[in-house]
Amino acid sequence: MPCIIEYSAVLQQMTSQQFKCHYYNSGAFGFPASANAGTLAWIGQEDSTIRPEAQALTRRVEQPYEATLANMAMRLWQKQVRGRVWVMPKSHWAFELGHGSREWMPALIESLGLDFGLLENRTNAAAIEFGVDESVLFERFVTGLLTLLHGSDFMIAFPGQPILCTLHHHKQLWWSTTDGAILEEVARA
Repeated sequence: MPCIIEYSAVLQQMTSQQFKCHYYNSGAFGFPASANAGTLAWIGQEDSTIRPEAQALTRRVEQPYEATLANMAMRLWQKQVRGRVWVMPKSHWAFELGHGSREWMPALIESLGLDFGLLENRTNAAAIEFGVDESVLFERFVTGLLTLLHGSDFMIAFPGQPILCTLHHHKQLWWSTTDGAILEEVARA
């Protein structure tokens, strides 16, 4: 069953990998500019909010967008990245469960076998961790987020691996990595 990783452990792991936290207590992590990370995105429908210079970094996927993107993310994780995976809000749980997505997110979290009450008052981005044998639950959670998010974004991180993914509320997955083999796999998927 997925578990909750305390934010202090998340922050320690992410900063030990030289990731930058862009907002206090959040899951908004990124590579420092000096890392020269490559970026590619998988997107659903055409999105006019993507800057013209970033359009070349995108790849459209087939409908149903949410399920297709979640399955692609799960397969990339299982095939190329391996290990544990964390999902966390780029804001914090108290916002998501109190204002941002309170109508539907508690049920989605509980569908994982977790008590959403353990997250609802946290003003940080503690991670929900999925082990390698929990790929079905990971895919379900990612599908739910892609389907129901309307104003918030989430981070998918792989502890110990040089890869991050922003799960964008426009039904998009934006991948960044310093690992050329992973970037090639993202491009091929």
